[in-house]
Amino acid sequence: MGLIKEGKLINDPFKNVSDRETVPAKGPVIVSIDQWMVRRDHLLKRSDLIGIWLKSDEHPETIAGDLAHLSLVALEFSSFRDGRAYSYARLLRDKYAFSGEIRAVGDVLLDQLHFMVRSGFDAFEVKNENPLDAYNIAAADYSVWYQQTGDGRLSTAELRDKGIRR
Repeated sequence: MGLIKEGKLINDPFKNVSDRETVPAKGPVIVSIDQWMVRRDHLLKRSDLIGIWLKSDEHPETIAGDLAHLSLVALEFSSFRDGRAYSYARLLRDKYAFSGEIRAVGDVLLDQLHFMVRSGFDAFEVKNENPLDAYNIAAADYSVWYQQTGDGRLSTAELRDKGIRR
């Protein structure tokens, strides 16, 4: 599995401890919502970066007041049929103005990559022998979009209005 961010394969600086009983004393960590609720005050005293892992049935509204303290929100795709993470990413970006990393984790399908990017995801855990090649192939699939979103790309109607053809 590889972590893709900004179109590059990177070493993950975060240690995912969301499924563990203990949280290491040092280093960037990703914790579960339960760990955050129980250890919030202790975690906030750390000087290291903190991320939180939200399962598909854990709404970001739960942590909305704490987003200023978080560097990363990992949104889990529990299966390809569960699209709640798309909605959660949009809420994090648009409603809660979260500017940190939104990471797609779990059942991350490359053929849905464009939808993830357009929803606000900017990092992806890709399960593939060669995750960067797989990501690049998927990323090259589309060059125009019908809908407006918060990713800054112009829709086909906006391109047409500006006289731009692709």
